Amino acid sequence: MLAEGDYVAVGVSGGKDSLTTLLVLKVLSGFYPQHFDVRAISIDMGFPGADFSPIAALCERIEVPFTVVPTQIYELVFNVRQEKNPCSLCANMRRGALNRAAIAHGCNKVALGHHRDDAVETFLLSEFYEGRIACFQPVTFLDRSGVTLIRPMLYVPEKEMRAFARRQELPVFPRLCPQEGNSRRAEVKALIASLREKNPDLSELLFGAIQRSSLPGWREPSPRKFIKPEEHRDETSD
Repeated sequence: MLAEGDYVAVGVSGGKDSLTTLLVLKVLSGFYPQHFDVRAISIDMGFPGADFSPIAALCERIEVPFTVVPTQIYELVFNVRQEKNPCSLCANMRRGALNRAAIAHGCNKVALGHHRDDAVETFLLSEFYEGRIACFQPVTFLDRSGVTLIRPMLYVPEKEMRAFARRQELPVFPRLCPQEGNSRRAEVKALIASLREKNPDLSELLFGAIQRSSLPGWREPSPRKFIKPEEHRDETSD
C-alpha cells in the first residue's frame, strides 16, 4: 500500500475510524522503511453543527497539514433531490470531492479508514441487496484520476478502532447524518451482531471467506517457504 515518496491524503470524516487511520499513518511515517508523507483532508458536507476545529487542533499537534473542503452535498442530497436512499449518492459525491482535493494538493494516494467489519458488512450488503458477490478492494487504482485508494486498517476489528480512539482521546465527531441508524448498512450491522451471539467468530469467518474468494485484489498470497541459511545451497560449491 505504501511506497517510497508517497504523499498520502487521509480522508478524515471526524469519526473514530478515519481519525485512528490518520494517527496511525502519521506515527508509521516516522519509522517505515519507505519514506512517505501524510496530509489530512476533511470534506465539509454542510451538515448543521459541523465543527472541524478539534480536528484542526489535532493535526496541528501531530504536525500534519489539514484541509477542509466546503461542499453542498447535504443540501443537494437531502433537500434538493430528497433521496429516499441517499447513502450511495452521498458517498460517491464525498469520495469525488476527496479525490479532487487530494490531487490538488499533490497527493498520489488516498487512505480510507475502513476496518474489517466494514468489509464484512459491504460483502453482505452486495449479496442481500444487489444479488452479487462483491466487496471494495484493499488497494484500488483509479485510472481516470491517477489516484490510488488504500485501506490500511482492513485487518483491524471495529472494536479495536473504538478502543484506540478512546484511549488516545481523539476528537470524534458526533453523528450528524439524518440517515444514521436507518440505513441498509445499519440493518446488516444489527444482523451480524445478533448472529454473533451464537457464533462469536462470525466476522472472522466471513472476512476469511472474502480473502479466499475470487474477488479482485483479495486473494491471500501464497505462503512463502522459509529456507534456513544452512539449507541454502551455493551452486558454485560443486
